[in-house]
Amino acid sequence: PTLVTMPKWGLTMQSGTVTEWIAAEGEAVSAGAPLLTVETEKAVNDVEAPADGVLLRIVAPTGAEVPVSGPVAVLAAPGEAV
Repeated sequence: PTLVTMPKWGLTMQSGTVTEWIAAEGEAVSAGAPLLTVETEKAVNDVEAPADGVLLRIVAPTGAEVPVSGPVAVLAAPGEAV
């Protein structure tokens, strides 16, 4: 499995808030495809899938504030057990 974490987009960024999930649990995703939208103090950006796979679990629901490097989702290869 691949852990998707909150990226750090700026020197002062401490956390981000999940504003929308673009992909749903159980949905197949491709590397580079947008998974979710995150709002920070200065911007709103999409977080892209780091690898091909299935969005196995959403760890941070819409509205959750997640620290930089904190987990937001788990991707797995099709049929991969976690």
